[in-house]
Order: sequence, then C-alpha cells, then structure tokens
Amino acid sequence: MAELTGSEIIAKCLQKAGIKDIFYIMGGPMLLAEATAIKEGIRMIDVRHEQAAAFACQAYSRLKQTPSVCMAASGPGVTNLITGMANALVDCCPVVAFGGSSPLSQFGRQVFQEIDQVELMRGCCKHVDRIINLKRIPQQVSFALQQAMAGKPGPVYVDCPGDMLYQKIDENLIDWSFAERPLMDSRSPGDPRQVAALVAALQKAERPLIVSGSGVIWSRAWAEMQQFVEAAGVPFYTTPQGRGVVPDDHEYSYLAMRSSAFRDADLIIVLGTRMNYIIGHASPPRFGPNATIARIDVDAGEIAMAARYVDIPIVGDCKAVLGQLLEAIKGKVAPGKFKAWRDKLHDGEQQKRVAAGANRPADDGDIHPVRMLEAVRDFMKRDAILCVDGQETLNFGRHTMPTFAPGHRLNSGPFGTMGVGLPFGVGAKVACPDKQVIVVHGDGSMGMNAMEMDTAIRHKIPLLIVISLNGGWTGDPKREKPGRDLGYMRYDKMCEALGGYGEYVTKPEDITPALERAQKQVDEGRVALVNVRTDYRARYAGAAFSDYST
Repeated sequence: MAELTGSEIIAKCLQKAGIKDIFYIMGGPMLLAEATAIKEGIRMIDVRHEQAAAFACQAYSRLKQTPSVCMAASGPGVTNLITGMANALVDCCPVVAFGGSSPLSQFGRQVFQEIDQVELMRGCCKHVDRIINLKRIPQQVSFALQQAMAGKPGPVYVDCPGDMLYQKIDENLIDWSFAERPLMDSRSPGDPRQVAALVAALQKAERPLIVSGSGVIWSRAWAEMQQFVEAAGVPFYTTPQGRGVVPDDHEYSYLAMRSSAFRDADLIIVLGTRMNYIIGHASPPRFGPNATIARIDVDAGEIAMAARYVDIPIVGDCKAVLGQLLEAIKGKVAPGKFKAWRDKLHDGEQQKRVAAGANRPADDGDIHPVRMLEAVRDFMKRDAILCVDGQETLNFGRHTMPTFAPGHRLNSGPFGTMGVGLPFGVGAKVACPDKQVIVVHGDGSMGMNAMEMDTAIRHKIPLLIVISLNGGWTGDPKREKPGRDLGYMRYDKMCEALGGYGEYVTKPEDITPALERAQKQVDEGRVALVNVRTDYRARYAGAAFSDYST
C-alpha cells in the first residue's frame, strides 16, 4: 500500500477541509507540505515576510467569515508570524498557522533553529498544538480549523516538527473522516428572560443606541441588525472594524454625532464587540454614568469581565439574539417612539457637516490628507473594500471615507498594528477578486511591508494603492518628534520598478485624474500606486484612544 509523509497528510487534510488559498514563505521543513498543497490544487501565495502572510490571512478571513491558513519555516519564519497572530488574537480573527520546527527527536540538543515555538505562540493564540503522531494529523488539522471558528473566533498555531513532516505511514492507517468534518455553525440563542429585559428597557428608554462590532460580521448578522435598527428606530454606531454591517449612509446613522450620542444615551446596546478602549470601555465620561448597559456577546467571559457593569447580559450569537429581539419587540417598540432622539442627532449632524473643518489648515502648502481621502471617497465604488493603515491617514479616514458593505473596512484593529494595509489588500483581493480593493496607506506604515507590492505583482493580484506622503511618521507641525522624518519616498517609482504602474501627485486637482488612470491599469490586471504629497503639519484633532499619542 502507498505510504504518505506527514507533510502530504497535512496538505491533503487542508484540501479536504475546503482550504482554497494559503499564504506562506517557502522553507524547511515545510517545503514538501507546500509542494503537496500545490499538487492538491490549493493556490499558494508566497509573500515577502511571514508577518504579511498572517495579515493577509486576517483580511481573507474577515471577508469570507472562514478560517484562513498560512505557513512558515522553522525558527525565524515562525517568530516572524507572531505579530500577525497577536493582531489576529486581539481582533478575534480565525487565522490558522502551520509552522515548521526542529525535529521532535532532537529537542534539547541545540539543533538548527531550535526554540520552543509552541510556548512563544501560546500567549498570542487562542489555541496551540503540536504534531507528534502521524495518525492524528487529520484530527489535529480539523481541530485547529474548528477551534479557530468556535465561539469567539481567534488564531490557532500548529507546530510541525521536521521529523514528523518527513516520517511515513501506510495510507490505510489514516482516518480521513476527520478531515472532511464540516465546521460547526452553532447559533446559540440568548436567555429569553434577558431578551425580555432588554425589550422592557427599550420600552422605558428615551435615548437608546446600538454600538456594534465584528461579532455581527462573524455571525453574518448584518441583515438582522439592519432589520432591528429599522424596526425599533434605534440609532447605531459601529467600531472601526465593524463598519458596513448597516451602510454608513443609513438614515439612522449619525457619524458626526458619535461623542454626543454616547454621552446622552440612556440605554446602550453593546452588540458583538468588546467593551475596550475603542469605545472608552462604555464608561464615563464618554458614556453617561446613569445609562443602562445591555450587552450581546457569544463569550460569557467577555460580559462577566467587562470594565463597566452590564445591567442586561445576553450570552448568545448575534444573529440568533437579534432574531429573538425582532420577534419580541413586535407591538411593543416602534420607530416613532424615538423620533425626538433621532431628530436631535440628525440636526446636530447637519450643523457639524456644514461647519468649517476644524482639522483643516489653510491650503498654503502640500495637500491636506482630508483632501486626498475625499478624492478617494468620491472615486471609489460603493462596495469597494478599503484597507486603511497609518496614523493620521487612519484617523482622518475614519471620518472621511464611508463603508457600505459588511467586512469591507479593514484597518489595524484594536491592537493598533502598523504595516497591515498592503498585506490586507493582498488578502482581500484574493478573497474577493471581483471587488475593487483600495489600500490607503500612510508613508510610514507603507514602508513596513512595502515589498508586498512584489507579492501582488508576481501573483497578478490587481490592487489600487494610495499613499499619503507626508514625509514620515505622523503629523508634526513643529517638527519636534524624534525619528519622525523619513523623507519623501517615491513609492510610485518603486511600484514601477517592480512591474506596476505609478503616479506622483502634488496638486489637489490632479488627485482624481490620477486615481482614474490608476484604476484603468488595475482593471487591466496591474498593481497601481498613486503617491500623493501631503501636508506634514496636518494633525488629527479628534478623540484620543489613550493618554498619550505618537
């Protein structure tokens, strides 16, 4: 009978599990696993840094709501994955990494690239495992994919010792049934008593609002959320990563009134998001001290350990609980009840929209980043996927560029990782090849994974990249920050040198024509980059997420 190596078993298991794409960098001892994956029909996309492989996976998973897979060689290959895995952990994203490691039989003898990779990964993964028995590989691969998606999603690491990868076993001894198990898709409902308590709170409230996050995306609950928003008449706000679950231009969306709405609301429904610094822990002074807090989350621990006491805790899947609420509010809560509250937010929104932009200096120098971002906003398709990275670029972009489809806004997330933009773009375009993908980068963050332009060009992954070129890290009106200046790098020339299309823009009126020419190149299958020289003085002046800033 035929014999299979551990490497071949891993690749065949991934193929049987429905994995279509893997991001990786070739290297021992994973070469045979990678080569076999190609033979099994899996698209293997080799990146230029392992960190980028994990980031690309994160974007891929967010858009497809499935586990994604990356691979790395032993030692530095695996340690290079760590930042990406940590970002996935904090962002609750099901990235599954397979890392080669030194032979199990030689552990402790200081062999090539020996380090305890399982322990290194343990602190930045939801679950870690190590292959020690070839018969169990199908089970372990299946468990890794299941663990990544079960309950609150998160990253999983599987350590692959070299001797296990090249050891052989009779194919008849392998139980392939594990590899063909479908992913669990549980939809746990909430306690009916707590659902009833939330309906009663809505009946009592005068100024309710919803604060939603990625849990709505992972449970595919965007239709139910929009139905509930409209049926109850409750204004909504999303976290940056959760945008698009209900279109930003919905009539009950009042983006410019976020701070006022948070402060004045008397009932806050926290839906599928962590009560972390992104929303000020839902605590005073950002939120009213007397507001009732309701929280819907699949993870009971998240609710129990919230920084602010949760008055109405509902443990359950967002899709299931929203379905319960839609039934429960019939005849009890209607949109007209909160019209005065919505009118107040609407009127405040209109006043802010026509007021002079507080963040805009006079146009007496380079282009203000907001001008660039507005050009992107007016140019992009409604269902475009935006991958935004940087500091001022990210902050200004949050208020300038809307999102209208679930999962179509990707940024550094709550871990605040720089360098995600271009790898996110690669992963997004692989996941959704028929969508317009625009990567909007600051020049500082662009430099961290700029060679992923090469990945996109080599693999014919057509992206539009727009750079805010303000000469370095962050805005610095007084030019006093150490290490801030990077110079005005011609990333457009870099893109051209790698085989893409580049343009350099220094005048506001030239931005849109450059975007149009670049998109034409993208439509023909090329990677295109528009490098826009922006004002180094422009500094975002909105709400800060921490006590200090860069």
